[in-house]
Amino acid sequence: MTPAVVAVLNLDAARHNLSKVRSCASVAKVMAVIKANGYGHGLLRMAEALQQADAFAVARVEEGVLLRKAGFSHRIAVLDGFTCIEELDELLHYQLDAVVHSFCQLDILEAQTRSGTCAIWLKLDTGMNRLGFKAREFGAVYQRLSQCALVKQPINLMTHFANADDVNDDITLKQIHLFNETVAGSSGERSLANSAGILAWTHSLSDWVRPGIMLYGISPFPDSTGQQLGLRPVMTLKSRVIAVKQIEAGDSVGYGGGWVCEKPTTLGVVAIGYGDGYPRHAKVGTPVLVNGQRIPLIGRVSMDMLTVDLGAGADAKPGDSVTLWGEDLPVEEIALWADTIPYALVCGVTQRVQLVEKLLENSC
Repeated sequence: MTPAVVAVLNLDAARHNLSKVRSCASVAKVMAVIKANGYGHGLLRMAEALQQADAFAVARVEEGVLLRKAGFSHRIAVLDGFTCIEELDELLHYQLDAVVHSFCQLDILEAQTRSGTCAIWLKLDTGMNRLGFKAREFGAVYQRLSQCALVKQPINLMTHFANADDVNDDITLKQIHLFNETVAGSSGERSLANSAGILAWTHSLSDWVRPGIMLYGISPFPDSTGQQLGLRPVMTLKSRVIAVKQIEAGDSVGYGGGWVCEKPTTLGVVAIGYGDGYPRHAKVGTPVLVNGQRIPLIGRVSMDMLTVDLGAGADAKPGDSVTLWGEDLPVEEIALWADTIPYALVCGVTQRVQLVEKLLENSC
């Protein structure tokens, strides 16, 4: 039985995007960010596709454990670090790198007397004001970690950008300067650049880069698409028409009756809704592709269906293919129509959507 909704994944595109990272940051090693179930694309599937990366980054300990149990031997950094002894035990057992960003973590590390060491990324808060130590705290923290028997030496250093997707905001340059000034003279490898840093802030390139959204073919910038940056979308979300009907002028469509037909037209019902992860707040006029043709959404998106205006005299029929985003319809465009970001769309695809892999191409 053919599923109503599928997310078709072009893993060849992911490898192409990794190549783009390397061309932009040729001096750096690449830590591919595959957290949040590979940004909705599948954690293990993306790890397999991106196995030529030098390391992986995940958000949580359990994600790193899944990768180890699946047989991946790459260096794996856990960006959220650990919050308890049990998580530290897992980090040590599975040889995962830990991001250290709080004094609570320091206390846990210093209290341990067991054998073994854990590779550390010391996180400096240069302006994000989320995780990390302030510049004034760095010296004392670095000294404590240097003397901790459980910490593998040298200590690695990282920060995270708050607004690198805005190329006109100089906060990124200030963060780069503060980081470099604070860690000057310290040993250990450095990592600053995310996807936006790789593409727009060359001063942020250092020992390691941490690409995330660009690996999936999506632009980190609000005014461009991944394809305009030389990237290729990995995910194409597809469904099908399940009903076609004629509606007359004055007919309202969908919950609340917010859209009223101005002239006779053909309505198409598509088997996808917010229960699949399509944004409920997508506005009237949001484009979908029906048999490759751009067609506007009408009415309110419901849990399992949405409706489109096929136009007078349309020849669409039940079973016809519908593309919601991906190849030929950038997810960045749909995000703008829905007042959200493309990260939220791909990460929000629900479990009832079947992920299927597209046949590999030879054009990486």
